[in-house]
Order: sequence, then C-alpha cells, then structure tokens
Amino acid sequence: MKTRILILLAAVVGLLAPVGGVLAPAEASTCSDPKFVTSDPNGMWGEGAYVVHNNMWNASGYNVSERLSACSHRNWSVRAKANNSSGDGAVKTYPNVHRDYHNWNTDKEPRLSSFKTIRSSFAARTPHVGIYNAAYDIWLNGVPGNREVMIWTDNYRQVPAGSVVAKNLSFSGHTWKLYATKDNQYLAFKPAHRITKDTLNLKAMLSWLASKGRIPARSTLGQICFGFEVVSTGGEPATFKVNDFSVSSSRR
Repeated sequence: MKTRILILLAAVVGLLAPVGGVLAPAEASTCSDPKFVTSDPNGMWGEGAYVVHNNMWNASGYNVSERLSACSHRNWSVRAKANNSSGDGAVKTYPNVHRDYHNWNTDKEPRLSSFKTIRSSFAARTPHVGIYNAAYDIWLNGVPGNREVMIWTDNYRQVPAGSVVAKNLSFSGHTWKLYATKDNQYLAFKPAHRITKDTLNLKAMLSWLASKGRIPARSTLGQICFGFEVVSTGGEPATFKVNDFSVSSSRR
C-alpha cells in the first residue's frame, strides 16, 4: 500500500480534539447515539491513548464517500461508497483506529527490542461486497516509516502487494503467508482463513521479521493501526464495523 499522509497533530496521545467532525451526545451501549461523526476525508477523534481516523488518504480523483460514526475507539463504523471503475485496484481509504508509540514532541520512538510483549485484540464485521481488506497496519522507524507491516485478518477479492516470500507460518493459532516487496518496505501477513476476532501476538510476528532480516534489527515502533483498506464497495453503500480494539504492551 502506498505511504499515507498523516497529520502529526492527530497522534498526540490523549490530547486530540475532533477535526473535521462534530461531537455528539454521550455514548449509548448500542452506539445509536455516537460521540463523534464525520465525513471529512481527514476527520479524526481521540479517546485516551487511541485515535479514530476517517483517513480517506487516496480518495482524490475517485468517486468515494465515507461517513464514520464512533461511540468509542472500540465501537465505531464506517459507511462507505466506492467503485473500481478505473480498474486500477487502488486503495482509496483506510478508516482506522490507532495507538501511537511515536512521541510527536521529540520525534523519538521506543526500540522494538525494548518490548517484552505487544498484543492486540480486535473484532470486526465486513460487508462481503466490492474489494477490501481488514488489517493491522504497523509503522516502524517513523510514521510513515521505512517499514510498513500489515497483518490482514479478512479480505474480499484483494491480494497484498509484492510476492509470497514465506508460507505456513504459525502465529497466534493461525497459519499465514508473508508477502513482501523487493525492498521489504511493505510486508503483509495474510491468514489462511478469515479471522473476525482474536488476540494476536504482534511482538512474535515483528520479532520473526527481524530475525529473517526483513526489518532492521534496531527498528523502532511508531504506530499500530487497525482498520479497513477500501478499494470498492461495488458502487453501493456498505458498512464496515469495529466491535473491539485494544493494544497492550510491556517493556523489558
């Protein structure tokens, strides 16, 4: 996936004010009364250590619309409409929730090797129309950095960039293929079967990449995202939903 342009202020942990959207009344358990709603291509909202981001990073020049509604960083959805009439298969948007490890005041990041554990839980629902994937997007050595590591959990008519460089990898109870570009700047784990919810051992997957020379041994951790890469919804509105997301880590 092409490098996304991110607004640095959006990642200031716990201090983000809503951008390009409106705050709505207090959260309801069913999310019928969202706290934040936006159709802004760069609309975002912070909650504690997390940021929910509409992130229509590549929508310019395409017929795309998107409306994000969030009750919390663990409970939000996007109603999107897009097509692949150009036939180029380009990802138009990546609505996501992310947690930052990059310090935007100092531009410093913790070394990946300094973490004993990095785990993340997620649950998501996708529409099974058009072309898309649900995936983690992990930036290393900056945001954007010189390594983008994706962990796909679900996809519909979509294939990662690059080529298959490893098969039958076992992590978190699932079997994966690894795709990589020639320069290893883009790496994507693709599961053998669709995963709609689970807790993944991200540190194990990143450490394996380092052991194989796919990422620099002294890599730093910038950002961990989870969301949906939307290529097409078949030209009709479709809903993508996150029902859970969290990241936990411990240091050595």
